Amino acid sequence: MAGSTEFSLRNERWCNFLRDCNELAQQTSPIRVSGRLTRVAGLVMEATGLKAAVGSNCEVELPNGGSVEAEVVGFFGEKLYLMPTDDVHGLVPGAKVVPVEIAQSLPRCGGGARLRRRGPDRAKQVPVGEALLGRVLDGAGRPLDSLGPLLTTQSAPLQSRPFNPLERKPITDVLDVGVRAINALLTVGRGQRLGLFAGSGVGKSVLLGMMARYTSADVIVVGLIGERGREVKEFIEDILGPQGMARAVVVAAPADTNPLMRLQGASYAAAIAESFRDQGKHVLLIMDSLTRYAMAQREIALAIGEPPVTKGYPPSVFAKLAQLVERAGNGKEGGGSITAFYTVLVEGDDLQDPVSDSARASLDGHVVLARALADQGHYPAIDIEASISRVLPNVVSRHQLDLVHHFKSLHARYQRSRDLISVGAYNSGHDPELDLAIQMQPHLDRFLQQGMRESQPYAGSVSQLEALFQQEPVPPIH
Repeated sequence: MAGSTEFSLRNERWCNFLRDCNELAQQTSPIRVSGRLTRVAGLVMEATGLKAAVGSNCEVELPNGGSVEAEVVGFFGEKLYLMPTDDVHGLVPGAKVVPVEIAQSLPRCGGGARLRRRGPDRAKQVPVGEALLGRVLDGAGRPLDSLGPLLTTQSAPLQSRPFNPLERKPITDVLDVGVRAINALLTVGRGQRLGLFAGSGVGKSVLLGMMARYTSADVIVVGLIGERGREVKEFIEDILGPQGMARAVVVAAPADTNPLMRLQGASYAAAIAESFRDQGKHVLLIMDSLTRYAMAQREIALAIGEPPVTKGYPPSVFAKLAQLVERAGNGKEGGGSITAFYTVLVEGDDLQDPVSDSARASLDGHVVLARALADQGHYPAIDIEASISRVLPNVVSRHQLDLVHHFKSLHARYQRSRDLISVGAYNSGHDPELDLAIQMQPHLDRFLQQGMRESQPYAGSVSQLEALFQQEPVPPIH
């Protein structure tokens, strides 16, 4: 009996000792592993004496006690390449570089909880959730509006894992975008990824705004990446408006932000859209523009020494484009969807530049805006011959498909002979198909035009397309 009492007392003393040690350990600051800043050249900083994973965050200490946040974007030997997310003014040679640790709650014996400090190997988390609706954020999730802090406890990884293609629901449902030419001739399916290809000043933002206002979706996520800062407020106030903003989240990383924040802004917009899709909601993702995203990745890749291979673009640019686009689309059967519209800036109206060519290969269709049409006052300036929706045959009836092909055939026939017609070199009666194309051309042109404040539902668009050809037979497609 005496032995068991002595054992109990000894066990209690050990428990008290271990509890005291645990409390002291919790109060003690851990040893901080750090490196030293050895070089700052343009956009890239070099650090030595530190091992950190690519994508992890670090802080570079300033002499005044502040710090500059940076992300590890590459390494060579013992050197780490970091890209700052803030201004680098004030940095000095030999400044201390410290990894940003992430607090993660872990279960604790006895029902409580304790915190374990982890290094930067954990995926970067960004705020998501219903509290983001109606807010304007930067690429790091910080509010740009004056509505106070984000009242959300939900978070998601900035970079998600690739979606299993066999688990995606097929695109079978029509999505009404409110634009007659697209609804009837380039029908969009729910979960489709569509590109808007245009040069500067041909109505790209106007068309985006029309689709943002009129598309039927539960949530709208807008990523304004690398564009003019002036356009952020205009898009919110003039295009979305109070009604549209109530169901929207805007992520803005304008042209004056560094390339890392532009990349992160696009990824953050995709992460927000994914979080709503996982809740079973239908999301409209608008990203303006995919070209600025590619240019930001090019700046980073060239700065860390990646060789350019295709007209000045390193290979990582095209890999990043495909990864970003593949994050959109339908979820699992019975779940939500992300229908995405990406703008692609066509430099000098050249549709064959590397970014445009890569985007066309990754997307499920493209709408090309022509400068010649915009110069004629033809809005939206959609070049119907150069545009295509790859899911059109899967979401429309065979009758509508016949109408679409007949419309395009007549339109193309007229365009090929336009010069002959304009100089009076063609006499009617020699080509019945061309005669019909000349007769129908004013009606086809009017069908393709629409006011920016005018909404045309899908059913009405198809009805008007049928009405164009009520007086003459439509040849079926063989």
